Amino acid sequence: MRIIGLDIHRAFAEAVAWKNGKLSRLGRIIMRREPLEEFAKQLSKSDIVVIEATGNAASVAAVIGPHVSRVVIANPKQVRLIAHAKIKTDRIDAGVLAQLYASGFLPEVWIADETTQALRRQVTRRNQIVRQRSRLKNIIQSILHAHLIPSCPHRDLCGPMGRAWLSEQILPGDERLAVERHLREFDRLTDDLKMIERDLAQSALADERVKRLMTIPGIDMVVALALIAAIGDIERFAKPGQLVGYLGLNPSVRQSGPGPAYHGRITKQGRGHARGMLVEAGWAAARSPGPLRSFFLRVQSRRGQHVAAVATARKLAILIWHLLTKNENYLWARPALHARKLRDLELKAGHKPACGQKGTAHAYNLKSQRDQERRLVEQPKRPTPVLWRAGTQEGQSRARAPQRRSDNRSCAAELSPHAPLFATRSSVRGSRLPRSKGPE
Repeated sequence: MRIIGLDIHRAFAEAVAWKNGKLSRLGRIIMRREPLEEFAKQLSKSDIVVIEATGNAASVAAVIGPHVSRVVIANPKQVRLIAHAKIKTDRIDAGVLAQLYASGFLPEVWIADETTQALRRQVTRRNQIVRQRSRLKNIIQSILHAHLIPSCPHRDLCGPMGRAWLSEQILPGDERLAVERHLREFDRLTDDLKMIERDLAQSALADERVKRLMTIPGIDMVVALALIAAIGDIERFAKPGQLVGYLGLNPSVRQSGPGPAYHGRITKQGRGHARGMLVEAGWAAARSPGPLRSFFLRVQSRRGQHVAAVATARKLAILIWHLLTKNENYLWARPALHARKLRDLELKAGHKPACGQKGTAHAYNLKSQRDQERRLVEQPKRPTPVLWRAGTQEGQSRARAPQRRSDNRSCAAELSPHAPLFATRSSVRGSRLPRSKGPE
């Protein structure tokens, strides 16, 4: 068995083979499909190919994969022997990849299936278009600022009312032409965005995981698809902490010698777009009644709203792991709100609107129905504590476990009846049972 390391560049790749403790150079391969297939045919079924994660790594793995035993993609940020090497050549880098895999110290990257890769590409395209539209809005706003024109009083500068206000402003001729050009580019990007969102909505309607995540308040089609694209197969995460670490929402830890461990800010490793989407979902969930809002308020009273938003995003990641692993919907979802989300999803997918008909989403238009669902999730009630038997060994260990600091009473009073997942010490105060930290 040979371990072949490929140091990939845009135009070529350097190949080095590791066998019986010796390195041998295999030469350079032109990074086009035909030369790469010719190189792959020279390999045997027992060979293992190791490459770094680059923009074309998935295509290289797809071409070489059928001809070898396995293709391994390494995480370039964690291959420190390459990133911090004093003597660095293509041959040395390829040899380091092969030797690290042979010694079992190579940090690998999960290779997504074709469906997940296609979804990731579509999510990335939508994100790029949204950023380009925001950039055009900022350019138009900077033109107005340069000519001492105040900010637009309307919510959307590029909306109908915003454009009517913009046409009334006094600008030089060249600046007026620039604004009109930017607005035309904005309209073109808006049409592209609608097409991409239609394709994404069709994919979301066919995926039960997306519908399941949309039962959580604060998560819509865009956030759910971004998370599904980033997570892929949920079974590769054995426990929720692994998913939290994959999204970079776990706190950094520094500890050495007899000193105590220092927990700092979150690591921000992994897929940044999915992490940002979760934080935005945390802000939205904090405005919706329920256990997530109660958790946000408790953390906010101690650490501030920004830390609370990130903590809520971490709580959402744990909740998402449980929902996807157990194939269950969010227990305290609001049915009318969820039906409204699904109907909006159908309209984005191109379904015809049913004017004058009372469909499944009609209940959300009734204020009485919305108020009733909100009262159900924000009704203050003491959560049911876990009934540990004090005489058992498990109960004694729970009683000796270190407890969380007491929370603000005003925030704890807002706990909903569905909050056993978010119960704290203050929520079970007064009970005769041994005090225990609520399950995460």
